[in-house]
Amino acid sequence: MVEVDLVTFAAAHSEGAVVIDVREPHEYMAGHVADARLVPLGHLPAYAAEIPRGEPVFVICSNGNRSGIASDYLDRLGVKVYAVAGGTTAWQQTGRLLVTGPGLRAA
Repeated sequence: MVEVDLVTFAAAHSEGAVVIDVREPHEYMAGHVADARLVPLGHLPAYAAEIPRGEPVFVICSNGNRSGIASDYLDRLGVKVYAVAGGTTAWQQTGRLLVTGPGLRAA
């Protein structure tokens, strides 16, 4: 698994990077990074074919555990993938905003 810090992720996010949130729908709706697509970890295999292969993909969860599992899986499929260290918890703790509500649902 390749993990990136919040500064690196924030820079990529501001440039429109693909972000996949692998938490459960209720967690996502309570607060997620803007423009993150919801793909709960258990649904990832069904959605994997739709994940871009030619650009970096950032995977985020609550604190980094599920994103690590998802990143390892996607890496084996040839995706250029990065797990976000600290997840949405760290994102919010550093003063960055979370969006509430349904957002972008990919699965």
